[in-house]
Amino acid sequence: MSESRKILLVAACALVDADGRILLAQRPEGKSLAGLWEFPGGKVEAGETPEETLVRELSEELGIVTKVPCLAPLTFASHTYETFHLLMPLYVCRRYEGIPVGRESQAIKWVRPSALRDYPMPPADEPLIPFLQDLL
Repeated sequence: MSESRKILLVAACALVDADGRILLAQRPEGKSLAGLWEFPGGKVEAGETPEETLVRELSEELGIVTKVPCLAPLTFASHTYETFHLLMPLYVCRRYEGIPVGRESQAIKWVRPSALRDYPMPPADEPLIPFLQDLL
């Protein structure tokens, strides 16, 4: 039996624009895995569902508004890091209001599904790419 690790629940969103591109956000300097590109989202807080987390995080991080019914679950990542285990459901969102901007000093970029592998990502995000390429 392995040593017990804390399980961290983080919700992520593949935000899709009208051209079928997916939004990636770059982790800013000073954060772990800085410089890597990821799907926007964040830690699920006590009392929140993953969908509620994404509605909150997309507003805080990108300045856009979406609603729980606009989030469609696609797949999930399960990855062991050195000090914790990450469980990350990935949702797809095509309906939102506003134009995404990096509100937390993070760079953002719209990327074609076929080009997702051109952007270095955290180990937990990489296995999600084929699901998005198949979907879009």
